[in-house]
Amino acid sequence: MNETVEPIAIVGLSLRVPGAASAEEFWRNLVVGAESLTRFTRAELLARGVPAEQLDDPAYVPVAAVLDGVDRFDAELFGLSPRDAELTDPQQRLFLEHAHAALTDAGCDPARYDGEIGVYAGGNADLYQWLNVRRNPSALADAGELRVSLGNKPDYLASTVAFRLGLRGPAMTVQTACSSSLVAVHLAAEALRSGECDTALAGGVCVELPHGVGYVADEGYTSADGHCRPFDADADGTVYGSGVGVVVLKRLSDALADGDDIRALVIGNAVNNDGSAKASFTAPSVTGQVEVVTQALAVAGVAPRSVGYVEAHGTGTVLGDSIELAALSTAYGRRTAERGWCGVGSTKANIGHLSAAGGVIGLIKTVLSMRHRLIPPTVNHDRPHPDIDIEASPFYVVSTLTKWEPEDQRPLRAGVSSLGLGGTNAHLVLQEAPPRVPPEPDHGGGELLQVSAATPDALAAACARLAERLTGGPDVGLRDVAYTLREGRPAYRHRAAVVAVDRARAAAALTDPKRRAAGDAATPPRVGLLLPGQGAQHPGMGAHLAATEPVFAAAVDECAAILGWDAGEMIFDAGPGADERLAGPAVAQPALFAVEYALAALWRHWGVTPAAMIGHSVGELVAATVAGVFDLPDALRLAAARGRLVQAAPEGRMLAVQRGADEIAPLLPDGVAVAISNGPHTCVVGGAPEPVAAAEVLLRERGIGCTPLRS
Repeated sequence: MNETVEPIAIVGLSLRVPGAASAEEFWRNLVVGAESLTRFTRAELLARGVPAEQLDDPAYVPVAAVLDGVDRFDAELFGLSPRDAELTDPQQRLFLEHAHAALTDAGCDPARYDGEIGVYAGGNADLYQWLNVRRNPSALADAGELRVSLGNKPDYLASTVAFRLGLRGPAMTVQTACSSSLVAVHLAAEALRSGECDTALAGGVCVELPHGVGYVADEGYTSADGHCRPFDADADGTVYGSGVGVVVLKRLSDALADGDDIRALVIGNAVNNDGSAKASFTAPSVTGQVEVVTQALAVAGVAPRSVGYVEAHGTGTVLGDSIELAALSTAYGRRTAERGWCGVGSTKANIGHLSAAGGVIGLIKTVLSMRHRLIPPTVNHDRPHPDIDIEASPFYVVSTLTKWEPEDQRPLRAGVSSLGLGGTNAHLVLQEAPPRVPPEPDHGGGELLQVSAATPDALAAACARLAERLTGGPDVGLRDVAYTLREGRPAYRHRAAVVAVDRARAAAALTDPKRRAAGDAATPPRVGLLLPGQGAQHPGMGAHLAATEPVFAAAVDECAAILGWDAGEMIFDAGPGADERLAGPAVAQPALFAVEYALAALWRHWGVTPAAMIGHSVGELVAATVAGVFDLPDALRLAAARGRLVQAAPEGRMLAVQRGADEIAPLLPDGVAVAISNGPHTCVVGGAPEPVAAAEVLLRERGIGCTPLRS
């Protein structure tokens, strides 16, 4: 690998394509070889507004690569009015949604990110305004030209994302026809290497309009039977479709430093144009494609023989596929006479040709393939087209689910091509992610998982998705999940939280409304701290928190230093003698003070400011200190002095009694008195040990419940 060119890490991604609303669904469809194209009946097409005379055309093909949810958009989440959302091109809406989703997948909250985030985006023509908005004169007059233009012109595709998500890096709309999204990835990678931004979003979007209808086949260009067959003997054209894909990119050094989940690396990338050395503007060129692949391999600094798979442009047109494979064979076969060692395929057979979004979808497919070490089949391929001399090339068409061999080949490498009508070519060389550091084992003390969303329904859906990811996703530590939720997600108004010790219990709590705390940040709950007194202490108290929460440990250490103690020995130790040591008020009271004070500090660190505090005995002193009545050294010295005085006093005992003070007082033997009246039906009595023991026997004989209290 070229050590002078820094690899670019892919750290997040999001997509929606025909048949799949997520990368996970897309991968499942690829593995089973699903062809996600919809065939319509005549009645369905008539209902969708297709004229009968068009359906009667012998060349009409009732097939489309349909994208679900094109008409749905969470306008409120992005600060758009419902009217502005209606006026906005679905391509603009989709790209904004998936830019947001990709950043979320990368664990990046733009509001808290220190660096600059760039946006590089490609889209198709703005047909929406011409087929919809401008055909409604009243809507156009009400909105005005500028408002319609801002929501529809491709010029604003990237800038809209930057504005709505608060991104300060370069925002560039890329228009190179079908290669737009892969050219966008190339530009983003170069911008990262040159320091123009620190993180970059790159991708593309296409929504075919009218949506969800067939097309009139054009011989040699679009398929006559509604099947896309890259490299196949029966190939007769492509099938156009709709989709969106976005990746999040970082310099590898930054991704490693930030602990990102690296999906794959871009180690080489290049773009060029065929120029005039071809038959026509729309014709592809072997020479131009050979040069761009060769350049990308040179940037990567790797031998072509180390690449095990190439995701081709592969549109299913005979002319395009034959020229592309000839170019790939020349570039990848330069230094070897071996044949059939590299797989080649195209996802267009599964989902159609997504125009400006096609390149990034091919990239995402290849990233998923590397991660799973499987190459999905290129469907609709039975035998090579006679114009393609596959047997004399380094390639074989991957037509069945294939294990990426050899198993010990490390690292895996792949190429991705995208070719634009007009001759702008792009090629990327990918390498699998560096070995992941195994997640640290969960410490067993529980993690706080925080989820937020803009609406209650979205919050419930987010909790459900997180639960599904915890039970069926990759093996990640619960602590890592909690950190990402806390630091890498925007904080929305509606919030929920659960505490759990493992992923299974976290998932169960997230899906049970009774077990997850929920609230509205617009009306935050008032939190009170209740701080107990002597008797709440126990050996080892706070030891686990000190081992896992640095803020808590630091606060206890600060108290111990004032007292002249070793915190591990005097407070956290649970070994022999610890119970006896903590039984004495001289140790118990300042030890309790230190632990309670540290707990209050930890809650403050977590962002919880108490609206009220109440304490008993030592707890009252802690509450006063947290409230600013005492400074910490004075309060600790007071707690220690109080403990010594209590220990020097004659020994005593207490009973909690389940009756009111007025009822109990006449029943008590000499030497025992009511010490505390807690309420109409409960009190505490105290005195010397022997009289209190006698009082306990007397009260129990009368059927009155009582419990000895630990002093």
